[in-house]
Amino acid sequence: MTLKDRLVEDMKVAMKAKEEGKVRLSVIRMVRAAIKNAEIDKKIEFTDAQVIEVLARELKLRRDSLEVYENADRPETVQALEVEISVLMDYLPQQLSEGEIRQLVQETITVVGAQGPKDLGKVMGALSPKTKGRADGKLVNLIVREILGT
Repeated sequence: MTLKDRLVEDMKVAMKAKEEGKVRLSVIRMVRAAIKNAEIDKKIEFTDAQVIEVLARELKLRRDSLEVYENADRPETVQALEVEISVLMDYLPQQLSEGEIRQLVQETITVVGAQGPKDLGKVMGALSPKTKGRADGKLVNLIVREILGT
């Protein structure tokens, strides 16, 4: 079953769940719309990898918004965003731990031969495909900067 098929099936389950599945249903509908819009823009049918990219983008938007609403002291919105994030996480691959990210960063630095802060772009370029959809880009960037000494 493809990821898109799973989204359709989960949407049906959420519709039948009525009140309990309301948030889940709205998040799934939003994700399906984002996937459909991206497919229309690119004029292709998305593979699971491309669907994961859309899911990761949606997750990033919510994480960024979460930060803003926490700073604005809006607990009800923060709580709603956290629920949406947890629903999105169900469809993404298992997330890498900080230790796993550090290990990947070290390996990538060795492979590309990075010497210092000026090689940040080289390291991130090589590292991005390995972490796409499996780790928060901000966290990866912070770890790379820390290890490279910027």
